[in-house]
Amino acid sequence: MFKRVRFLFIKELIQVVRDKRLRITLIFPPIFQLIVFGYAANLDVKDITTAIRDLDQSADSRDLTARFRSSKYFKIVSYPQTPKEVEALIKKGEITISLEIPSGFSRKLKKGETAALQIIVDGTESNTAMIVLGYMSRILSEYSTEMIVKRLNREGMKDFEEAGAELEYRVWFNPNLESRYFYIPGVIATIAFLLPMILTAQAIVREREIGTLEQIMVTPIRSWELVLGKTVPFALIGFIDVVMIALIGVFWFEIPLRGNPLVLLLGSLLFLMSSVGIGLFISTISTTQQQAQISTFFFMNPAFILSGFAFPLENMPQWLQYLTYVNPLRYFLVIIRGTFLKGVGLEVLWPQMLALAVLGGLMVLLSSIRFQKRLK
Repeated sequence: MFKRVRFLFIKELIQVVRDKRLRITLIFPPIFQLIVFGYAANLDVKDITTAIRDLDQSADSRDLTARFRSSKYFKIVSYPQTPKEVEALIKKGEITISLEIPSGFSRKLKKGETAALQIIVDGTESNTAMIVLGYMSRILSEYSTEMIVKRLNREGMKDFEEAGAELEYRVWFNPNLESRYFYIPGVIATIAFLLPMILTAQAIVREREIGTLEQIMVTPIRSWELVLGKTVPFALIGFIDVVMIALIGVFWFEIPLRGNPLVLLLGSLLFLMSSVGIGLFISTISTTQQQAQISTFFFMNPAFILSGFAFPLENMPQWLQYLTYVNPLRYFLVIIRGTFLKGVGLEVLWPQMLALAVLGGLMVLLSSIRFQKRLK
């Protein structure tokens, strides 16, 4: 019984090794994807191109300008003289934000009056704009506090310090808030999802295209043995890719693996069941390899969006959040980030493990039934 499965398993592995294009696909695209996300996909906003329009030209306005110049977040690249110059700089993409210090700024501060400042920000990238405004508000708030303290000291309240609550914070699991800590574990999950799905779907469809699937079916091999022999090799290949990318992430990008590697491997195996199950299902609705490839990306894109990889699930409409519960990628991202960054184990991740086991088992079972009906 298992002898036939073993022969089919070996045959699939030999076919993968002989296919030069497939060998390249299994190694270089995952590594390239990891490099892109590790180096290029970075949400850390620094060196923000800034313009300052100083209409006051006072010691106070120069002091405020110096604070932005010394900040690691802002890079002053222009000192425009007119509003049209500011507009032109933003339209050309040469600056992200502009600060205008009006005339009379220093005089109002000395009188204890409120001195208004104008900030113009390029809102094309809304996320970046919000972060930039937060940075600028922090600098202006500190400057305003210092001005109030100085004015009160001048009025006779010596050694006055502003009373109030002082915020002290600590960031757990990612102290430097580096984007790659968030993205690289997610890349491992997407590779474990995409590669086995593509390989399983296209391998079976390719057999049907060239007519060898019918030849296999006239042999004594049973349908479930064919399914097992066709899916296990690609699950194994996906597992090897996961281990390879995880090792690169740990040793090259220095992503900490704080949890038990066995927990990560167990979660990967459960997740791979869903990947090969979806690939098997795609093979039942496709007649050509091109159709299989298109169908794969049809499954992949919604799964990616509804996984929490890039977009917070909490920000989605409630009805859309319900759809994420049938997305195995959602659960695996929790497992992989929890294992890498938080160091948690099965005592915390068992609900995600159980969900993957149920979803993976159902997907493989339903796809196998449909595959067997397709063969008859």
